[in-house]
Amino acid sequence: MNLQSFLGLARRSVALLESAQPLAQLAARLYVAQVFFMSGLTKLRDWEITVALFTDEYHVPWLPPEVAAWAGTAGELVLPVLLALGLAGRFAALGLTVVNVVAVISLAEITAPALQQHVFWGSLLIGLLLWGPGRWSLDRWIAPHLLPAPRPTAGYTRAA
Repeated sequence: MNLQSFLGLARRSVALLESAQPLAQLAARLYVAQVFFMSGLTKLRDWEITVALFTDEYHVPWLPPEVAAWAGTAGELVLPVLLALGLAGRFAALGLTVVNVVAVISLAEITAPALQQHVFWGSLLIGLLLWGPGRWSLDRWIAPHLLPAPRPTAGYTRAA
């Protein structure tokens, strides 16, 4: 394989990967949104237990347990909907990042597998925060100037 063939293959590979970005961003948004939304629904099912957990087990810094329970539950119910729709996507990703970090630091003891889940969710959220919710989002439709325009595929052209 000569250099020109290799560069052509590299260019096509990059174009293929870049064409998959909107799907990957949508998948990340839907996955993380589902995780947090289901957690919020669990908290709503039995409010007394939720407040008891925030009193005894989740020690959220700077907030009384009742306020922390309300704030956490509201965040887990509202922000995932925004994220799934890609509406105020970066704001939702930032908000869920805060919820995720507070969840980790508020637990006195967290198992390694649970911590690994939070790290994974956080990684997806940071990616969405940095690169936005993607072309398949309401943000792109409503306010396209808030998201960077899709870049043309990298050229790999030789200098003349």
